Amino acid sequence: MSGPLHGLRVFDLTRILAGPTCVQILGDLGADVIKVERPGSGDDTRKFAPPFIRDDKGNETGESAYFCCANRNKRSLTLDLTRPEGQDIARRLIAKSDILVENFKTGGLKKYGLAYDQLKDEFPALIYCSVTGFGQTGPYAARPGYDVLIQGMGGFMSVTGDPDGDPQKAGIPISDIMAGMYAAVAINAALFNRSATGQGQHIDIGMLDTTAAMLTIMGANYFATGASPKRLGNAHPNIVPYQSFQTADGDIILAVGNDGQFQRFCAFADVPELAEDERFKTNDLRVRNRDTLIPLLREVLRKHPSKHWLEGLEANTVSCGPINTLEQVFADPHIQARGMHLRMPHAATGTEPVDLIASPIKMSSTPPDYRHAPPTLGQHTDEVLEELLGLDQAARAALRDDGIV
Repeated sequence: MSGPLHGLRVFDLTRILAGPTCVQILGDLGADVIKVERPGSGDDTRKFAPPFIRDDKGNETGESAYFCCANRNKRSLTLDLTRPEGQDIARRLIAKSDILVENFKTGGLKKYGLAYDQLKDEFPALIYCSVTGFGQTGPYAARPGYDVLIQGMGGFMSVTGDPDGDPQKAGIPISDIMAGMYAAVAINAALFNRSATGQGQHIDIGMLDTTAAMLTIMGANYFATGASPKRLGNAHPNIVPYQSFQTADGDIILAVGNDGQFQRFCAFADVPELAEDERFKTNDLRVRNRDTLIPLLREVLRKHPSKHWLEGLEANTVSCGPINTLEQVFADPHIQARGMHLRMPHAATGTEPVDLIASPIKMSSTPPDYRHAPPTLGQHTDEVLEELLGLDQAARAALRDDGIV
């Protein structure tokens, strides 16, 4: 079964993570993705290692795990865009594409004749998406953008981390990932518009913008009070108790989402008096009296092991859960039942499949499908040039000998 974007083609000029994340989503949804890479070196993340994926003999393959996380369902074409011949091939492939996604620095493709303004008249139906650190306009537009820099500038780090510690970035490159996700959403909206009007358009995604948008409740709290929120560690700014707690043998998450859950928690924990305390009866009061309540709850939760709390609170419909390692995540029966661990044959690993995280998108009629493992550098160059441009073996060999591909 093909995904909902089957029949559409993406000309992919992205590298690192934000752009590739966007395009992998499109590929998972069925689009034919032509990933353009520099001859001899390719996407920078091919060298973001170790770790490397391993072959069927347990040896490192030279293919980075980092590259594999965001480049599934793509065909790799090596092409030197600095050469006129490479630019000509690019335009010929763009003519056969519905979508172009790029994350060069703002204005970086103009010198190759591949900027939006240089293509829009020739290809009026083309959806052209630019993903950059700071967007196409504004005083920072020319700056390069890196995830940790954007997390800091976008306010994310100011509300992340222990109240008495340093500001913290997320454990994953969240600004990159969310920029890619917003880009994929925008591209699908542009496709819907094109189906009605026949017109493409330029999509301008800035990582600083998307990180500011991610502030959501923290941003709303700031606008409501005029005060910049402070770091709360694992606590929630508007719900109490809603954070991690130490038990007798580990740590758990307790997420009491309403007053009824708090009453049931107190009953199970054998502290019914806390539910009746005038300081803690409602969430409003618990938020205002957080500094008094949380130390009391810490003492209560330390009295029993995690299993006691997880099983007992779940039985009483009080939201709680473990803090899993990644080993525990992918061993979890629910994650396994949802098919989140994907194994695919890979050109570099022999009989040993490559392990990947599957798409979380579940669709009843047109679900994601998995056609291509993350490609080796230039793996599909001959295939793409023959299939889409009709270049025979001699023509392809000449391009390769000249260093164009």
